[in-house]
Amino acid sequence: MSSSHSSPIEVLSQGRAAVFEEASGPAGVRVRERPYTKPKPGYVAVEIRAASINHLDLWLAHGAQRIPPPRVIGADGAGVVRESSDPRWTAGDEVVIFPTLCCWECERCRAGENVQCERFGVLGEHTDGTACQFVHVDARSVFPKPSELSWTEAAAFPLTFLTAWRMLVTRARLQPDETVLVIGAGAGVAVAAIQIARHIGARVLATSRSETKRKRAMELGAEAVFDSSGFSAPVRAVTGDGVDVVFEHVGPATLEESMRSLAMGGRIVTCGSTSGVKAEVSMPRLFFRHASLIGSTMGNASEFEAVLKAIDRGLRPVVDSVHALDDVQGALTRLDAAEQFGKVVLSISE
Repeated sequence: MSSSHSSPIEVLSQGRAAVFEEASGPAGVRVRERPYTKPKPGYVAVEIRAASINHLDLWLAHGAQRIPPPRVIGADGAGVVRESSDPRWTAGDEVVIFPTLCCWECERCRAGENVQCERFGVLGEHTDGTACQFVHVDARSVFPKPSELSWTEAAAFPLTFLTAWRMLVTRARLQPDETVLVIGAGAGVAVAAIQIARHIGARVLATSRSETKRKRAMELGAEAVFDSSGFSAPVRAVTGDGVDVVFEHVGPATLEESMRSLAMGGRIVTCGSTSGVKAEVSMPRLFFRHASLIGSTMGNASEFEAVLKAIDRGLRPVVDSVHALDDVQGALTRLDAAEQFGKVVLSISE
């Protein structure tokens, strides 16, 4: 959830934009017109072709983030550079936007730990976002768009793939001979986790409340998928001792079962808590099983580059649905109803 951030990084969203105006759910996000200006030194103006939405946009719309409106939503965006005041980019370059906000200049940023920057934030949460016709961002936050991806696909991977990559590869250190259990398989970050784990070569299990989503997860490469209620027993029946890694993002509703699903010395890595902010942990289960509980948020530029290289080697995002910008309320409603499998994308100027 949200935390306080001083001196936020500047991002300007311009043209027609999806703006959070009041905490009334999807209906509180409306399309408005914003004036266009020139990018300031060190910035680029990107004409957004497609953007995608995430749960953080939904939490913003419901008022859970306690961030005052107005705020243009969207952490994910792909488009074409229209103006640049930085020599690294020229008009016509096709790019994707790195969704982690940082100063790029502090000691932690210079050490490659952008997520530990004192000015850390998330695009579209702590600043205006990508669900607009034009966005001005720091030129260092722009990367070449993978040529093999459509605009829709290019907008579907940044936040979820970056988050899942850091969780599995950097934080949990998932290995090819290990087994990972992905909780809540329909969510964008969970779909990314299944794909990344299979890309690594790990054995993948998953959970979902939806039979349709369980089938989709199997098609994506999960070996077995279980109902979200009481999943630890069937997980242990399939694995014997349990799984090496649990990929969590649900929180209180599933954490106890996730703990029960761990093998000796296993790791739970979590990036979110969609079912609440506080959860109980069985301390004996944690220390007697030599378990690790690992937190992770977003990812660094080096991890984003690793995701781009994996896309070059065949990793692909899953797009659930594509909506026009004018249907942003419908897109958010689909997410709110948990109907999606993969990413819900807004077509801006394709």
